Amino acid sequence: MTKTRQERWAPRSMLTGLGLTIAATVLPYVDRATTHLLADHIRAGYPAYTQARINSAVTTCLVLWSVIGALGVIAWLWTAWAVAAGKRWARPAVTVLFVLGAGIALTVMLTRDTSGEVGLPPELGWAWMAPCLTALLAVLLLGRRPRVAGPGRGRPSAFDADSIEGDSTSRTRTARVHHHDKPRRKHQ
Repeated sequence: MTKTRQERWAPRSMLTGLGLTIAATVLPYVDRATTHLLADHIRAGYPAYTQARINSAVTTCLVLWSVIGALGVIAWLWTAWAVAAGKRWARPAVTVLFVLGAGIALTVMLTRDTSGEVGLPPELGWAWMAPCLTALLAVLLLGRRPRVAGPGRGRPSAFDADSIEGDSTSRTRTARVHHHDKPRRKHQ
């Protein structure tokens, strides 16, 4: 059976989403070691905080983001497996997980803390939106169902396709199906 373009690209977009989720999870750790965007953001919002308290807040954020990132990785792997295995529930599961992931990312990105500022620097917030955009692409690719061949659409029906392949049992089945389509005579 040949896969449609959507069926080929959906798992690829899901693996891209997995990679972006891992990158978004690791990025705050890289920030802590290099640019200190999160620590500077907390310091700007809470100028009275000591360095120890800022470090504690940064550590708390890293733990929360690690948990969210781990759940995201599990979700990507599970749905990628479901799509590749052709599970019927894969499309709805991908859609539900997209909505949950986008909701979490938007909440993290837009929620204001007690200082009146958003709790996350915009650079880190947008990093969390990248996997969501990829998830949206996966939802769109999976949402397009391929057209089913059937009688009356200028294509052979499933039974006709079986008989074209040359299977003798299929020809018999096709003959029985077409036999039942004939009008029956009334008994006199």
